[in-house]
Amino acid sequence: MRHGINMGSWRSVLGTTALAAGLTLFAGAGTVKADDECQERIVRADHRLHEAIERHGYESREAERGRIELREARQYCWEHSHRWWDVEGSRWHTDRDWDDHDHDRHDHDRDRDHDRDRR
Repeated sequence: MRHGINMGSWRSVLGTTALAAGLTLFAGAGTVKADDECQERIVRADHRLHEAIERHGYESREAERGRIELREARQYCWEHSHRWWDVEGSRWHTDRDWDDHDHDRHDHDRDRDHDRDRR
């Protein structure tokens, strides 16, 4: 009688290990794809908001719709992956710390005043 694991058992162990590794790889790829989708969603919404402000003004219906879309994109990412992409800071946030008013007129005026003071 032989001691140890027979060849069939080794195949089973190797097959199970390969299956687990494959599932882990695909699960990680799914997370990366979800992050990319969230980042793209927020970047598009932010860009549309900036365009609406530039073309129609800060107080326009188009700008307000852009603010809503940006808020919804951030909320979607937060709900699905508990993180959101900060376009201005080019980084992920893991706290729900975005400012729904970060693209309002007073922010733009303050930034413009700050730029003028630095000259």
